[in-house]
Amino acid sequence: MQSPAAPPRTTVAAEAVDLTFSYEDRQALNGLSLSVRSGSIFGLLGPNGSGKTTLLSLFAGLRVPDSGSVAVLGETPSTALRARIGFVFQDSTLDPLMTVRESLTFHGKLFGMTGTRLRQRIDETLATVALSERASDAVQTLSGGMRRRLELARSFLPSPELLLLDEPTSGLDPDSEKAIWAYLRERNEEGVTIIAATNKVSEADRHADAVAFVHEGRIVAEGAPPKLKSGLKHDGLFVEGDFSDAQIAEIEAWPEVGALRWSSPLLHLTVDSAATFVPRLFETAGGSVSAVRVHEASLEDAYFDVVGSPLNGEER
Repeated sequence: MQSPAAPPRTTVAAEAVDLTFSYEDRQALNGLSLSVRSGSIFGLLGPNGSGKTTLLSLFAGLRVPDSGSVAVLGETPSTALRARIGFVFQDSTLDPLMTVRESLTFHGKLFGMTGTRLRQRIDETLATVALSERASDAVQTLSGGMRRRLELARSFLPSPELLLLDEPTSGLDPDSEKAIWAYLRERNEEGVTIIAATNKVSEADRHADAVAFVHEGRIVAEGAPPKLKSGLKHDGLFVEGDFSDAQIAEIEAWPEVGALRWSSPLLHLTVDSAATFVPRLFETAGGSVSAVRVHEASLEDAYFDVVGSPLNGEER
């Protein structure tokens, strides 16, 4: 198995200062600043199009910012630095006609790995992601979860100090998602810093040491998940309806109501107890309510409280 990673050379694994970046007429990053501590698992939480993927590509040296500065592992991103960085893209970049071992061999050679060293690292990495028995199988025969594990294995191969993950468990079933994070935690315990861009609230809440809320190319809040949720009540609610300003003002004044945002037609709030709040809501404004969704207060509620819009539009 892989030996523990060497102690980090810097206390900051990745840093962005006042970054801007645009795609033709669309601004993806707008004065974004961020610092990620070495050895941590850091979550970038935001909807699609918020700038998460662009930020990861700048950290990886795949793009150059329009303005601002980027430092990764104490250096400016460069081709030479990429051997110390693992990157897993949101969309698969595997060749379906290659075998599992051929995929890793090709990737290893891109980083100057050859001979016995490369073969040993491939064997170790395949064992790490439980794909040793599929080494001779074509990529196209693997399940979605297995392909994601192979992409992780490919990123592990050069023994990177930093892993950049773009939606690492997108489209996976719960068992595959759990397995992926088990592998990632093992790497993190060996000293590897992980930056994961996601729009899965549970993923960021459960695994990240710190989370940054990304909205329209900026960091709008940052901290450990408990800190970001500290001002919330116990239960969160999404209520869809047609409320008057007077109704919103009355509901907001109820003592059991915490953070509240009204962005027609969606009312988002946290309360001490949904079991007592919902009946009172229907007594007061039942004719204005068309749908209610109740959940335990989460980072999704904290994001809404800061931004004023839901993390995922489909959550309505």
